[in-house]
Amino acid sequence: MLRESNRSVKHEFALNTTTLLTKIPFLGFNMKVIIIDDDASIRRTTAIAIRDMGHRCDVVRDGDTALKKMGQDSYDVALLDLKLREMDGLELLPKLLEAEPGLHIVVFTAFASIESAVKAIKKGAFDYVPKPFTPDQIQQVFEKIEQVKRLESRVTALESDLDNQSPIPSFETNEPKVRRIFELAKKAAAAGPATVFLLGESGTGKTVLARWIHEQSARKEHPFVTVHCPSMSRELLESELFGHARGAFTGAVQDKKGKVAVADKGTLFLDEIGEMPLDLQAKLLRLLQEKEYERIGDNRTRHADVRIIAATNRSPSKMVEEKHFREDLYYRLNVMPITVPPLRERPQDIRELAEKYTAFYAPSFGKSVYGISEGAFEAMRQYRWPGNLRELENAIERAVILTNGHQIGVEDLPDTLGTETANKENAQSGQMITLEALEREHIARVIQRTESLEQAARVLGIDSATLYRKRKRFNLNYSNHVG
Repeated sequence: MLRESNRSVKHEFALNTTTLLTKIPFLGFNMKVIIIDDDASIRRTTAIAIRDMGHRCDVVRDGDTALKKMGQDSYDVALLDLKLREMDGLELLPKLLEAEPGLHIVVFTAFASIESAVKAIKKGAFDYVPKPFTPDQIQQVFEKIEQVKRLESRVTALESDLDNQSPIPSFETNEPKVRRIFELAKKAAAAGPATVFLLGESGTGKTVLARWIHEQSARKEHPFVTVHCPSMSRELLESELFGHARGAFTGAVQDKKGKVAVADKGTLFLDEIGEMPLDLQAKLLRLLQEKEYERIGDNRTRHADVRIIAATNRSPSKMVEEKHFREDLYYRLNVMPITVPPLRERPQDIRELAEKYTAFYAPSFGKSVYGISEGAFEAMRQYRWPGNLRELENAIERAVILTNGHQIGVEDLPDTLGTETANKENAQSGQMITLEALEREHIARVIQRTESLEQAARVLGIDSATLYRKRKRFNLNYSNHVG
């Protein structure tokens, strides 16, 4: 009797659906949807509307079949009829959420009431839609779901930014070789889902470049998620990547989404992938090839549309030869290889990078540091920078903290490239340095070897006032001198 009384309502919905299908635009997220309704016409017409929105869709007629399907596949959205034959929709709702935490459930019914709406929302429904409804109304609900997903993605990105807070160096460069590499990175960013393999020494900025590629790509509205492979044990790394089911191992007290699921529709950055165990490499290869994976302790096959950017500071071909890296995974990753140059191959970029780091850190420490002395620049240009960008950033951060003036001087830099090292190696007559840098280092040496500024001025052949101005200009501050 209940179904007979609603036949006209369902028929009206079917007619509205057929009329309005052509008006539905494609939305940004491609979601997996399950429609749970015991009326065949509702299932069919709603599925047509959902698919025309650009989403994938499965349909079932009862709760038991829905739970079985959810045990085999994962879904983003469930459209749930409140009045099913075998099982009440309100009874089924919490079971669906238990099977798929994070599922967005939209309840619809021909018997809408404030009481039933409140009950549905309290049990975890995302939204409540009365019948009859049109495809436009369904589209509005999906737009709200997309807004929530975008906010979730933004939160994930912000959390990742907090974990990796650092000034982002400009990818403008004065080095032609480096410019060609950054042009290649731009092309990689536009290459859709193509895998990118970043090679280079530690500290060269591979993580920064990976994030930049993501932000220039069509996936920029979705999460950029980082997994640092060497920092975890094999078991923890698998759980971090793919997630686990409750009870999968000791301490697994609840289901956990892996980083693969979090990065869905976005980018997954695998830092130092050369440290990944071989058995996990096989699971990663499956994700790359088939977009499929399973959580630990869960046999359900899940799908994820993620772009992989991998990075290593080791030689991949050598790792393959030594049987530490799967050959098939190497060729799968090596679609767009980019070798990031070490800082010693970017001497013309050091000034700009150092100034950017200075501008970043000075406000953080409440310092009015607005420049770097020529002597400090010369010391930096002559140094080999084995730690690359990371070492330069740390050196500038330290210098900003230590300096007492408005400029970073050689004496503010670490011992490895500070005043003593610069004096011995960089400021000798005939070296390829500027006269200003040579003058600065000569004055600094004389000041260090004399008992007062007056004595230093006599040795230098200038008056004390001139020495005072030069000392201030070169930011030479020595507590054992007065004047």
